[in-house]
Amino acid sequence: MAVLGLAACTAQYRNHGYVPDESQLDQVVVGVDTRDTVLDVIGAPSTAGVLDGGDFYYVRSRVKTFAYQRPEVVERTVLAISFDSRGVVSNIETFGLQDGQVVRLQSRVTSSSTQDKTFIRQLLGNLGRFDAAGVLGGE
Repeated sequence: MAVLGLAACTAQYRNHGYVPDESQLDQVVVGVDTRDTVLDVIGAPSTAGVLDGGDFYYVRSRVKTFAYQRPEVVERTVLAISFDSRGVVSNIETFGLQDGQVVRLQSRVTSSSTQDKTFIRQLLGNLGRFDAAGVLGGE
């Protein structure tokens, strides 16, 4: 009974989503690879830009559950892969949150196509507004 009680007081973490690791990203060459080669190397994105032929976004969240408290998103990372008009990779950037602000964690760019980070802010901005049903299988 005591072990069960202690287990309830231990924080548990779950990861949701997918961001490719460095070894996979190293295989994608800015200015050379296309949408098709990105899909072959690192897989389908979590979401894509709203226009046909838009950018790819890979999103990963880490959720903390503690006892009977509401689940809390404690970390969110967004990998943005941008393409030029020919469908060739032009930028690879990784964003995270620090003190509630969008922060560029890593960048391999030929031009800064993510000056307006509104979409990325929306992906990261839901940090405090978490839907517990999504964690519990309602996705």
